Formats: sequence, C-alpha cells, structure tokens
Amino acid sequence: MKDYNDILKKIGMNFRVERIKQSLSQEQFAELANVHTNYIGKVERGEQNLTVKKIVNLANALNIAPEIILNIY
Repeated sequence: MKDYNDILKKIGMNFRVERIKQSLSQEQFAELANVHTNYIGKVERGEQNLTVKKIVNLANALNIAPEIILNIY
C-alpha cells in the first residue's frame, strides 16, 4: 500500500513529465490552467493536495486524459 505523500509526489511527477513533453514552462502551464505559477510548483513537488476536479482541470489544460496523471504504478 502506498503512502498518501508518495501518491501526491507521483501525481506531481506525472504532471511534470507531461508538461515537459509539451515543452511548456511552469509559467505557461499555469497560464493554460488559469492558476498561479506557485501552485503548479507545489503540485509538481507533491506538496499540494488535489481534488479530483483540480486534477481534471489541470489535465485538460495539457490536453491529456486524467487517467495518465492518475497512473501511480
């Protein structure tokens, strides 16, 4: 069983990988998602607790399926 913090870090890493695949800076991603750059940094470091709604919104900003982000294995 995975620890809660480990899951947040893995989700954050998934967002970072997808953002980098698209050659986006954190600032560009934040603008697309209509959130502050600091928020993106916290998400990618696994420091921000995310609701399902926020995961979907961020995934939509990257034009990817939320399932990609939720793949924690």
